Amino acid sequence: MGSAAVPPVGLRARGLAKATFDRVGERTEPRRVFEAGGLRLRFPRTPTGCQAVLLNTAGGMAGGDRTVIDLKLDPAAEVFATTQAAEKIYRAEGAESRIACALSLGAGARLVWAPQETILFHDARLRRRLSVNLAPDASILLIESVVFGRLAMGETEIEARFADDWRIRRAGRLVFAEAFHMDDASGALARRAVADGARAIASFLFMAPNATAPLMALRQALDQEIAEPGERLEAGVSAVDDFLVGRALSRSPARLRAAVVAVMMTLTGEGPPRVWR
Repeated sequence: MGSAAVPPVGLRARGLAKATFDRVGERTEPRRVFEAGGLRLRFPRTPTGCQAVLLNTAGGMAGGDRTVIDLKLDPAAEVFATTQAAEKIYRAEGAESRIACALSLGAGARLVWAPQETILFHDARLRRRLSVNLAPDASILLIESVVFGRLAMGETEIEARFADDWRIRRAGRLVFAEAFHMDDASGALARRAVADGARAIASFLFMAPNATAPLMALRQALDQEIAEPGERLEAGVSAVDDFLVGRALSRSPARLRAAVVAVMMTLTGEGPPRVWR
């Protein structure tokens, strides 16, 4: 039996979501919103702050699909951006799936970028790029979580390709760059020096005026999560120049999510939005 035919380019999904946010009195409001393809932005009313929730109406991404997200915060705007659900990256017959995210923060703006987990299925191929430009006094918390395999269904051995590039600029100057590439997910994650069998991984970065002040409090919060019973959790955070960068990993996505929530609570004073529950 031959392999499945690769769908033509015209049948591949293209999603685009762009929004600009303004400070209006005590609140932040979306000023301009543009959506195309299967990507949508929703703004649930909350007692404080502004939430931007991304929805992929396609229910996931297949090979050749493209997603572009572009968020701009004008001076003093405050936004918590997340996703309605975990993003599923399905098997790719040909071209890889691609996600490009651009975030721009004006003077005094504050953004939490914390999508729910990205789940890589067997034979998934994903290339993701995150580009951030922020004013010198802007604040940003970035949290990205990836789960390798549908663990609840027992899919622990998967072939998947994953490339993740971060570029962070402050006042136009590159201050953080990271390029991650993995071809054989199961084989690489099994290595002791890489993940020692973990299948759920989170990366986080915090930039703000005096961003390193909560370093010890964050380490204590993560130590408390590590000490909780259950599947092993490993996590750590370091001060790099004048910002914080950290990692967490576990065999259990639930344990990883608990660590992510601890990071949010410590650095922002708030837990995840309602759509996480």
